[in-house]
Amino acid sequence: MALGFFVGAGLGVAGAVMQAIFRNPMASPYILGLSSGASLGAAIGMLFVIPFIPTLVSVPLLAFIFCVGTMFLVYSLSRVGSAVSMETLLLSGIAVGALLQAMVSLLTYMAGDRLEDLVFWGMGSISGADWSEIALVAALVIFGSFVMMSHAKEINAMMMGDAHAMDLGVNVRNTRLILLFASSLVTAAAVCFAGVIGFVGLIIPHILRILVGPDNRSLLPLCMLGGGTYIIACDYVAHIITPNLGILPIGIITALIGAPYFIYLLRRKKSGVGW
Repeated sequence: MALGFFVGAGLGVAGAVMQAIFRNPMASPYILGLSSGASLGAAIGMLFVIPFIPTLVSVPLLAFIFCVGTMFLVYSLSRVGSAVSMETLLLSGIAVGALLQAMVSLLTYMAGDRLEDLVFWGMGSISGADWSEIALVAALVIFGSFVMMSHAKEINAMMMGDAHAMDLGVNVRNTRLILLFASSLVTAAAVCFAGVIGFVGLIIPHILRILVGPDNRSLLPLCMLGGGTYIIACDYVAHIITPNLGILPIGIITALIGAPYFIYLLRRKKSGVGW
């Protein structure tokens, strides 16, 4: 439950920040491929021993490096001059995420006697963590979330456009880089020991914006609380839905809920993006 809360809290706040700075309601760590990048780095850290670096350090470190690399790859693919097409950003994230997930599947195929553990982790699971891993995830999520929440006023300004934010004295480029690094750190922390748990960063910010409005000074803390509560609730469902089959991976539950919601958003935005 402790790991689930911090994983959900990190994914919830990271999704809210990405939707705000990219001004796109469909942006999230899962949709933009960050979760797949972090999972590839974590899988490499699990399967290959790095000399003089313990697994507790190498797994989140590689997850963060690959997560940041994925973010800048997707961002550069969608950038035309100084402008970033939001529709191209989403398509680039989906394509890069699929490629990285294929590489994770290849590593899983090569895992040998660790195949079962890696398959179950890849589906999203919070059942195998120990307290040292939970403490590390909690520290990274709290730090990254604090960085993002400390820029809530700047995020509010950026939601109205970069030009408007600069008129208000916001250094848009530096603020966006800080927020991207912080969201990547939080996403990597959430993925490295729990696997890929999708759509949390998509659903929770939308629900809370309806309830409390778009002001990120109150929205971001509530996304942490809402994301953590949502994962714990999904974990409860995973325990009781198929008692004869054991505990379902939590990623299956979140995907069954989140994928239809993403399709709904696509249909609602279809006329706006010209598809």
